[in-house]
Amino acid sequence: MRPRDFSEFLGQKELVGEDAPLRRLIEQDRLPNIIFWGPPGCGKTTLARLIAKKTGRVFEALSAVTSGVGDVRRIVAAAKRRPKGRTILFIDEIHRFNKAQQDALLPHLEDGTLTLIGATTENPSFEVIPPLLSRCKVFVLHPLQEEHIKTLIEKALVEERGLGGRYHLDNEALSFVVRYADGDARRALNLLEMAADSTNNGRITVAVLKEVAQRPVLLHDKSGDYHYDLISALHKALRGSDVDAALYWLARLLEAGEDPLFVARRLVRAAAEDIGLADPFALVLATAAYRATHLIGMPEADCVLAETVIYLATAPKSNSAYTAYSAAANAVHKFGQLPVPLHIRNDPTPLMRQLGYAKGYKYPHNFPEHIVKQPYLPQKLKNMRFYRPSEQGREAKIAQRWERIRRFLRDEADA
Repeated sequence: MRPRDFSEFLGQKELVGEDAPLRRLIEQDRLPNIIFWGPPGCGKTTLARLIAKKTGRVFEALSAVTSGVGDVRRIVAAAKRRPKGRTILFIDEIHRFNKAQQDALLPHLEDGTLTLIGATTENPSFEVIPPLLSRCKVFVLHPLQEEHIKTLIEKALVEERGLGGRYHLDNEALSFVVRYADGDARRALNLLEMAADSTNNGRITVAVLKEVAQRPVLLHDKSGDYHYDLISALHKALRGSDVDAALYWLARLLEAGEDPLFVARRLVRAAAEDIGLADPFALVLATAAYRATHLIGMPEADCVLAETVIYLATAPKSNSAYTAYSAAANAVHKFGQLPVPLHIRNDPTPLMRQLGYAKGYKYPHNFPEHIVKQPYLPQKLKNMRFYRPSEQGREAKIAQRWERIRRFLRDEADA
């Protein structure tokens, strides 16, 4: 069911629609080296084959999973016997090529022997080496829309290249396939083909589809972009106090088989980074949730994590601890290793005491309110302020106390 022309190509109109950038390059036969970045089943391989057909170039395909440098050399040798630039090397899952394998491509792209089209589901910024990425134009492909999947299935049912009109799919069953596909054309066609093989009367019903599909496989790669996109969405929903969105992203992660401890660790981080001192109990709860998840595992831990997500999303928010540490870390990098003031240094040996270590140190517990005026920062940083408390939740009281202490301490320290 691969399209034979751009008129049959579904989706990606911003790339291959009339007067779209990639379409113009193809029609003018001015192909750059290309990386197609997009989810499974969005048309990366199909588009690469269509480009080769429309430009009259030889199409050489490799899978990075099963191929290596030797396969590249074989294709290069054949390409050198053709006019320069008339061979397209298509590498599926190019992110699986290691650095040495990607390096081996560079001279042949540089001298024009090959035109590369790489396909990847992973972010090429991280998975493709910079020298290769700089020689390529990245085009982003998106999941197919529901109407595209519907059109594809309807064509597959009637065309001789597909099921040739021998099977019938009612509207309910068609809707099931569209939902199941989730933007992946390959998944839709595979389900349709398996369902056709499983029915004897030519009718593909929802019952048949469910029996074949069993449970839909949710799009999730524990080492790829979806892994990080979903956990990022959960964290940002927590930060934004949208409890419904947070629960949705939690369910997306867990139902796709994500490691629950990975999720629990992120909840601990969110409790400290985004709630912090506005509600210190949030960190206690998140830490307890991590331990409970470790203790009972899935599926029982889903309620533990859901309870924690609800609490964190609805808790008052403060990122003061995060920003305070960031400010202190910036000072460390900006000013280097400033000396520790002598009076607060450790003095375990007579020599150190002789050198003035800890000399003049005032023990705060010997003073009213257990606070005493003395400098604790290096002299160069004496006027710097890292912690700026919010007025949210319990931190409002902390802010009042810290302001009083800060003014008391800094008066003498500044003098």
